[in-house]
Amino acid sequence: MVPASPPIRFLQSPTQPAWLDLALANLDEILLDHAHCERKAAGVALNLICRYPSTVPLVRSLTAIAREELEHFDQVNQILLDRGIALRPLVPPPYGAALKAQVRRSEPDRLLDSLLVAALIEARSHERLGLLGQHCPDVALARFYRSLMASEARHYGVYWVLATTEFDRDQVEQRLETLAQAESEALSPLHPQPRIHS
Repeated sequence: MVPASPPIRFLQSPTQPAWLDLALANLDEILLDHAHCERKAAGVALNLICRYPSTVPLVRSLTAIAREELEHFDQVNQILLDRGIALRPLVPPPYGAALKAQVRRSEPDRLLDSLLVAALIEARSHERLGLLGQHCPDVALARFYRSLMASEARHYGVYWVLATTEFDRDQVEQRLETLAQAESEALSPLHPQPRIHS
């Protein structure tokens, strides 16, 4: 068992060692889920662009994120191919649905919540890919995960900057605290199937 990860900005609780134990024991399934995570992350950015096309800073920033997420999706797919693993659907953990349920439906609250939820997911991805990069016994795979950490950190920073550009800073921080609590609760108890966000 490894110690809990160090604190990551925005996250109210660190990933527990049991998650890493489960992930390292099921690396092929984690890779599959990672591919789906990158695809979904690109979709989140594109959906926000489509919903708010007149918000120029958002469109420009999220176009770059969508492009980078798709590049990561392609990279993970190549690793799967090299390992003889076919890309296939996986049953998602309840994490994403739990956070989506927190997003308020009326504007401008919907935009604020969507940006902050995306920031929290990227922050959790940054933390967990870092854990895999540090502890994965497959040297090449560990190096790959470490190479993604800066991107994930940059992505959650972009969502945060967009939120604080469009909304009052106090309002953003107050709502972030609520959503971060929900994000932490969505990870407990540990989902029995190995997933990046389980």
